[in-house]
Amino acid sequence: MNAEISIDDDTPADRRRRKVREAIIDAAEAIFSSEGEEGISMRRLAEAIDYSPAAIYKYFSSKDDLFEAIRDLFFERLLKRIHEAIEEGGETTRLCSRCMKAYIETGLEEPNHYMMAFSASARMEPHVHSEDEMAYQAETKLVSMIEKGMEEGAFRKMDPHVASKSVWASLHGLTNLMVCLEDFPSGMPGSEHVTREEVIDFHTDVIIRGLCSSA
Repeated sequence: MNAEISIDDDTPADRRRRKVREAIIDAAEAIFSSEGEEGISMRRLAEAIDYSPAAIYKYFSSKDDLFEAIRDLFFERLLKRIHEAIEEGGETTRLCSRCMKAYIETGLEEPNHYMMAFSASARMEPHVHSEDEMAYQAETKLVSMIEKGMEEGAFRKMDPHVASKSVWASLHGLTNLMVCLEDFPSGMPGSEHVTREEVIDFHTDVIIRGLCSSA
């Protein structure tokens, strides 16, 4: 997996720094995949990419900082997918449905990255969110779509911030289930015919119906 780091400047030094950051994240994901979160340490990462621990700290001040960067990368990719969905246009309900599916698909494309992004080491404790945070920007897009749906009369009146948290929790639940259980849903008895695509379509449809004014 090659992590996509957004860097405005493109000097040789910037490219080298980006490659090292990508190598650190790649190494972290490889260790996470085989040994779990407990196997990751700054020393292990340094050994994996043949760097000194001191050099690693130039890129990430701590293990928590590394996990937070990985979480931001997930939302950076998600925002890109959301922008692409918005550019396609269409009515708000369809637009929301595409963005919801984009969340699930983004997590399934790189499951190890997704698991790390929401692991215990990712910064999840209460703090003052910045408008620069990728997660904040992603939720802002969702809130705006819900507000637009209400203005158009497609969605019922509700607190868009409450609704956005509920939608996120629902999407995260399904994504996490699919990431953790590779044989879900077809591996379950009696569900051999059920595909992931069908479950994703049904799940997002249920969410949209819950937001709609006719629900």
